[in-house]
Amino acid sequence: MSEERKKRVLKAIIKHFVDTAEPVGSNTILVSYQFHVSPATIRNDMMSLEKNGYIFQPHTSAGRVPTDKGYRLFVDEMADYKKARIEAKKTLQTVQEDYKAQKVREQLHDAVSLIARSTNCVSFSTTPDNPHTFFLGMSNVLRQPEFTQNSIRASEVIEVLERGNNFIKTLNSLEITDNVRTFIGEENILTEIQSCSIIVTRYEKDGFKGYIGILGPKRMNYPFNIVLIEEIKKLLNK
Repeated sequence: MSEERKKRVLKAIIKHFVDTAEPVGSNTILVSYQFHVSPATIRNDMMSLEKNGYIFQPHTSAGRVPTDKGYRLFVDEMADYKKARIEAKKTLQTVQEDYKAQKVREQLHDAVSLIARSTNCVSFSTTPDNPHTFFLGMSNVLRQPEFTQNSIRASEVIEVLERGNNFIKTLNSLEITDNVRTFIGEENILTEIQSCSIIVTRYEKDGFKGYIGILGPKRMNYPFNIVLIEEIKKLLNK
């Protein structure tokens, strides 16, 4: 009886149990882990492993699961730490990137919230890891006389904002720089929002890039709003 094969069988049992939390039988081992031996050989190996205390049968007519002794042998002698290190580093890198993106999203949401509370406009930002835009303060604009007196104009603006991808395409087509830019009325490419002005800048935070700004009626406090976006960008950069 091959001691090396028995270790492979034990390794397969441990992998299956770790992945599924289900006891594993000889047929599963044979088919799933490509042992080129007979079912009887696998059963004999499992009987030997059980006799030596490496696996046990938790229920009658059930498969086997590892014992503490089985895990100990796996940890000390059988685990592929080179492969595990590669997988762990890759996973950790992904998790770190997701965590960084989440933190940037939270900071952007706070920044956009500050803008919305400070103006009578819609504040917006593109997300750091997805081609989406989120908006706050839409009710600010809808309360303005330009839109309360013209429901069609208001609905056009809302529709553009709800179709976030089109709005992002508009932003991408504008010459937005690291400086705060202002696009007044007809300077906006989308006709539906030519009743509005956009004040916008690019942000870069922890390796993520995007846009942050204000959309509101052309009758807005331009100096205040421009300076406000400049100050918000400074806060993001801290």
